[in-house]
Amino acid sequence: MFIDHSIIELFAGKGGAGSKSFRREKYVSKGGPDGGDGGRGGNIIVIGDNNLNTLKDIRYSKIYKAKNGTPGSSSKKTGKNGEDVIIRIPIGTLIKNISSGEIVADIIENNQKYIVCKGGKGGLGNVHYKSSTQQSPRYAQKGIEGESGKYEFELKILADVGLVGLPNAGKSTLLSVLSKARPKIADYPFTTLDPHLGIVKSGEYKSFLMADIPGLIKGAGKGKGLGHKFLKHIERNKILLMLIDGNDTDPISTFGSLKNELKTYNKNMLLKPIYLIRTKGDILEKIDYSKWESIPEYLMEISSVTKKGLTDLVKEISKRLDSL
Repeated sequence: MFIDHSIIELFAGKGGAGSKSFRREKYVSKGGPDGGDGGRGGNIIVIGDNNLNTLKDIRYSKIYKAKNGTPGSSSKKTGKNGEDVIIRIPIGTLIKNISSGEIVADIIENNQKYIVCKGGKGGLGNVHYKSSTQQSPRYAQKGIEGESGKYEFELKILADVGLVGLPNAGKSTLLSVLSKARPKIADYPFTTLDPHLGIVKSGEYKSFLMADIPGLIKGAGKGKGLGHKFLKHIERNKILLMLIDGNDTDPISTFGSLKNELKTYNKNMLLKPIYLIRTKGDILEKIDYSKWESIPEYLMEISSVTKKGLTDLVKEISKRLDSL
């Protein structure tokens, strides 16, 4: 199941209390203070993991609590730090503090680590409070509470290439042919309800990541249907391929409509390199090619079934990615 949103509560551990201890040894009747410090509370840490592509693992764990630090002890011994809680999340995950609305972390690299909630400091033992006027302090600090809060985790897919188009434009078929991804494919709209990722080999030791975004409908930019849920996964793609059925009688209008949905959602998305691809070249009826060729972004005609134009398409994408 593809899960791209989750809200969870995080509680870092409390610091351990400082110790109120005095040195007690044979032949030492009045030893001075020797209370150690408390240990630090455990942190809540997130780590980016490129082996994950969904937030499913954290959706059902609504609360994470780190361990508290242990108290200090005699002989100036510091208590043990509380055990950290490690949460592994997919690359491309944004973490927002719901209370403040602040984005506290943006995990975009494998093994990127961030402490979302810091554990509380351990309290100081009474050894720290000895002075010329206070030789036997009988107090020590309590441990400090760790940070806590409710956080929103939102996954926005990080891919080199995003496939955009109306439902049933041939996006899933193209992804399945170019990569080993196996999205659901059928000859009816809305087959794809979740984004799918595939690795496309583009040369010796070279490849790029391609994302199949569910089909857009009119009004998607304003959130109609599942528009915002789909569009957010295009925001981070480096290149956009807009796929339009080759038998579309008005490709100029369709292309303009697709761009308008992107602009309505986030106008900066139109600053990305965009290519228009005419699909289903194996079943084209008599069409007016001049309409297509009048669109500046038009690149080529392809057929995922016969693999017509796919080699050239991969070369063009790889070349453009190298220049970015």
